[in-house]
Amino acid sequence: MTSQNPFDGPDLSGMRYERANMTEARFDGVNLANASFYAVLTNASFKDTNLGAASFDDVNLGHATFNNVNLSGAKVSDANLSGVRISQATLTDLEISDADLTGMKINGVLVTDLFAAYEKTNG
Repeated sequence: MTSQNPFDGPDLSGMRYERANMTEARFDGVNLANASFYAVLTNASFKDTNLGAASFDDVNLGHATFNNVNLSGAKVSDANLSGVRISQATLTDLEISDADLTGMKINGVLVTDLFAAYEKTNG
């Protein structure tokens, strides 16, 4: 029985691509485990991609679209989430701390109003 190697193309492990123009490059069935990117990926598309345990530091994801994305167990800190829209999301055990909640709404209700009502009732 022959084994099916999903990475049966050239072995380019350990290669370095510096200041390379890879506009419109396509990566299909590519193993990029432990790769480092210092790159411009504007308008890049990631579909059916495993970025588990990836680290994003000083990354601009402004106006990015996340659909059918698993962020369970993710840690987000020092992030600008202003204007973000979240819908049809599972927020089980989500924790928010030390955050500016100005203008934040849950199901159309300002969170600051919810806190004020809570304080009034339980204060």
